Amino acid sequence: MSTNKQAKSALISVFHKDGLEPIVRKFNELGITIYTTGGTEKFIRDLGIDCVAVEDITSYPSILGGRVKTLHPKVFGGILSRRDNEGDKAQLAEFEIPEMDIVIVDLYPFEKTVASGAPEQDIIEKIDIGGISLIRAAAKNFKDVICVSSMEQYDEFLNIISVDNGNTSIEDRKRFSAKAFAVSSHYDSAIYNYMNEEETNFRQSFDKVTPLRYGENPHQKGAFYGDLEAMFEKLHGKELSFNNLLDVDAAVNLINEFKGEAPTFAILKHNNACGFAQRDNLKDAYVDALAGDPTSAFGGVLIANKTIDVATAEEIHKLFCEVVIAPAYDADALEILKGKKNRVILILKDVELPKISYRTALNGVLFQDANLITDKREDLKNVTKKVVTDAQIEDLLFASKICKHTKSNTIILVKNKTLCAGGTGQTSRVDALEQAIAKANHFKFDLKGAVMASDAFFPFPDCVEIAHKAGIEAVIQPGGSIKDQLSIDYCDQNGIGMVMTGTRHFKH
Repeated sequence: MSTNKQAKSALISVFHKDGLEPIVRKFNELGITIYTTGGTEKFIRDLGIDCVAVEDITSYPSILGGRVKTLHPKVFGGILSRRDNEGDKAQLAEFEIPEMDIVIVDLYPFEKTVASGAPEQDIIEKIDIGGISLIRAAAKNFKDVICVSSMEQYDEFLNIISVDNGNTSIEDRKRFSAKAFAVSSHYDSAIYNYMNEEETNFRQSFDKVTPLRYGENPHQKGAFYGDLEAMFEKLHGKELSFNNLLDVDAAVNLINEFKGEAPTFAILKHNNACGFAQRDNLKDAYVDALAGDPTSAFGGVLIANKTIDVATAEEIHKLFCEVVIAPAYDADALEILKGKKNRVILILKDVELPKISYRTALNGVLFQDANLITDKREDLKNVTKKVVTDAQIEDLLFASKICKHTKSNTIILVKNKTLCAGGTGQTSRVDALEQAIAKANHFKFDLKGAVMASDAFFPFPDCVEIAHKAGIEAVIQPGGSIKDQLSIDYCDQNGIGMVMTGTRHFKH
């Protein structure tokens, strides 16, 4: 197999011209013949550099409003020809086809056009045909051709040809080939997901990767595929770990339920809230959230729905925590939080969260709609003789939001918009409730007058009986058990209010 190749010619056909000028000037300096199309040709000539229009090779103009420019045997023959194949060389000579050693393409911005809310016809016109074909052809023939398939690769490519005066190694060409097929497959996946309405196939692609030190444990390799910069602005601290990211994901989804509400603070550990409170000011919300379980808060992820001020930062700084997230920070508060060099400090940007959820399972992938239903006042159906009060409804809905984002089976106990305790990830609802009560008692919470939320129905009245004996006075649950009436009867006999929502919130 050939190793180093001296480039003598290049085909350039790009949408974005940013960053292209230094490459074009380097080609001119090295005497590399440039073949090009349309707007790229004008860009190059405006730089005062000579180039050859593809039309001059093919003897065909750009047609159909620019839909067909490079799709011609004289273009693809020059890219796909095998330089060590005598038959290929003879045909190139016979049909006067120039070899093309470098192919530079930047595709039409399909995803950005979709994201802009453009009409469908504009989106369809941004499906690149010639460009994607050039990429595949050049990447296939990496033995002889180097393919630059995105403007993000311009700097790396420029460095290669500058250092080696237009020479490329087989290692570089193969590496750029892999990048090209990544660009191609990502582009096609984006188009498929836009067109697909039947969900008959699963196609997801992420073109950004963040290497992680390791996965869930040190012996496991880990990486994050996605655009963290679109979600957060990182202000300080070490790199996020695999486990940090899982907790951050849980924290962001939870606090999103309280967007625009009064100052709210959450503390999470292992994907579950161990402290949560809403108050008139953020400092009080943090202090009362921490009181819910100061033991579990150690090394946790903290998140607020309001700007973190100095008073709140001073309290946070007393705790060892891995990550702090907020929509903004006062300047002095930020300096306080930076006092711990490894503490990760993030600004949560105002972005829309995904509407789909998927995870690996067995030898495939589970796909579902994200749980976008949040229980609201109008969803509540009072099913007991005792009608819950307005204050209880506030606490019940507060508890329901936390419950929705807690691992099943779960029970959440709330009083005065404070998480008293949660029973999380238990194999029975009774176990979850008993765990929550024990935890609340351990941290000296008075459950008299508290409310209880359950992520699923009660098949028996045992949970409401246990809750009643602990002081719980109101319950929110989805209902739906054939034995719902047993729980309702117990509540009626003991003066407990119960509302049903009709929506289950399992989270496995």
